[in-house]
Amino acid sequence: MNLDKSTKLIAKKVKKGFHGYPQISISYFGVSSESKTEVVVGFRSEEGAAVQEQKLLCEGDAREDETIQTTLLKIIERVEAKTVVEDTDGLRSVK
Repeated sequence: MNLDKSTKLIAKKVKKGFHGYPQISISYFGVSSESKTEVVVGFRSEEGAAVQEQKLLCEGDAREDETIQTTLLKIIERVEAKTVVEDTDGLRSVK
């Protein structure tokens, strides 16, 4: 799937707001706001349940990486997420 289509579909799901569980949270991290090289995907099956996390890393900006964006969309579809939350403001030293 191409990058533009993946990012638009993810943005559409984020815009819908809270619609219950299962919930996926997508957090982007990097050393600056221009370069996010780490993505943490959180999955919560129901309210109060522990969050399961998976980390994805890339060389360039993860927000512009076709493989990562397609993977995120596949995760959202596979778990049939009713809610998708996105945070792009994370700054930290990525190892």
